[in-house]
Amino acid sequence: MTWKRLELMLLVLYALVFYAIVIHRSLQLSHRNLSLFRSRTSNLIIPFGLQDVSDAQWRNFRGNLPILTTVFVIFLLVAYSLRETFRLNGRGMSIVWSLISFAYLSYLHGACIVFILSIASSNFLLAKVFSQSKAYLSLLWGYNIVFLLCNRIYEGYSFSSFGESWAFLDNYRGTFRWHISFNFVILRMISFGYDYYLAHRDSRFDLKKHLRCCSACSLGKTCYQVLQEKSLQIDKYSFMMYLCYLVYAPLYIAGPIVSFNAFASQVGYTTEKLFSESVAWYGFRWALSFCLMEMITHWFYYNAFVISGLWKYLSPLEVFIIGYGVLNFMWLKFLLIWRYFRFWSLVGGVEAPENMPKCINNCYNLESFWKNWHASFNKWLVRYMYIPLGGSKRKLLNVWVIFTFVAIWHDLEWKLLSWAWLTCLFFVPELIIKSAVAKLQVKKACEKLILREFGAVSGAITITCLMVANLVGYVIGPSSINWFITRFLQKDGLPVLGGMFTTFYVGTKLMFHIREAEEKGRKT
Repeated sequence: MTWKRLELMLLVLYALVFYAIVIHRSLQLSHRNLSLFRSRTSNLIIPFGLQDVSDAQWRNFRGNLPILTTVFVIFLLVAYSLRETFRLNGRGMSIVWSLISFAYLSYLHGACIVFILSIASSNFLLAKVFSQSKAYLSLLWGYNIVFLLCNRIYEGYSFSSFGESWAFLDNYRGTFRWHISFNFVILRMISFGYDYYLAHRDSRFDLKKHLRCCSACSLGKTCYQVLQEKSLQIDKYSFMMYLCYLVYAPLYIAGPIVSFNAFASQVGYTTEKLFSESVAWYGFRWALSFCLMEMITHWFYYNAFVISGLWKYLSPLEVFIIGYGVLNFMWLKFLLIWRYFRFWSLVGGVEAPENMPKCINNCYNLESFWKNWHASFNKWLVRYMYIPLGGSKRKLLNVWVIFTFVAIWHDLEWKLLSWAWLTCLFFVPELIIKSAVAKLQVKKACEKLILREFGAVSGAITITCLMVANLVGYVIGPSSINWFITRFLQKDGLPVLGGMFTTFYVGTKLMFHIREAEEKGRKT
């Protein structure tokens, strides 16, 4: 038996013991505090028993799932019926998708569709009129950032602010705040404007080189990168296709984010995806993930502990378990929301990038974490921000600009800016270390072993930093960061901190084995 196989067995054994302890203590915590949750949080009670639906985003999605699925079915039946009846092509389908999507938006936003159409139409005119100007990209970004900020500052505007004669329309604002989902529309408007700008210029994308390296394209398929990078004919950048792209119902509320080029190249041209086995399997996997979430929220009240503030009275070990649990809850929540809408889009014939292709527990450095967390947004940021800002030549500066934009895009809150800047603070040292390691010429076995151990320690530090940054940004806010850190630096918290670091070290080494197995699989 080789030392690597022995190491793997010990790592797996440690992981099994760790999760057994976490699950056992989580069940104890939830059962012990059951009466407190009953008295403090009525939102936890649902007809099927006590269940943690204290997270507003998950509660809204779960509660609206029946009506969403009804819209899903009607939307596709109408679209495909019209398509088969009138033999519609890409242009025809863009009109159909737009009309059905606007009917959906009328229910969501009511009279506020006027704001969406006005802002979007002005952006289209800006692209068509100024795309040949040297100042065009500055105008495009400036226009969209101004509305990104104003929409949130003025809470979607009120009709009465435009005159008393329009005030009655404030009674017809729909069921969902338009300026919340409009954040995704902003990304699409920038994508259209930038793709249209590039369509008038020579492409730097080396298709031949890509075809040699891409496993999907080598099998005769067309990968997302080709769809995104390959400019379309100028007539494809029409107002109707633009509107269809902005309001396409399956991806409208939560994404995933798809570029204009990739979207427009798929509309009206894919008929076999409706009954594809892979799409059906994707939907089945989503259903299994949903069942897992139902089990977790029924037995473990991670988010409720945080929302209620009860975790502040727990021991350091219990605080760690709640913090770790709530991050896994968040990961599964977003996975279910994003994959539901991606499944809807796939059945509709439009493939969007997969968000969260890897589990949150299978990332040991910041770069891979952000590539796999909101993966479609990451692709958008790389194409429309990172590369235009100078790419790898200015990497250390770019991360600050990009993460600040990401924080503002999510919402105007200090805790999100704190998350962004904390992430950058942790990101910069990692980039410097990775750059230095890449230049090392390691040949001896002992040197490789030392480098592997150094990587495992670095991974443990990175995972700890990621945990802190995400808890601050999405859960506790900057005001509680001192309490959280101090809790582990006290006498009873230091052993837990050591155990936590050891666990992340073991987890990182386990991920090394997973990467090596994946690499062997690709080679064979």
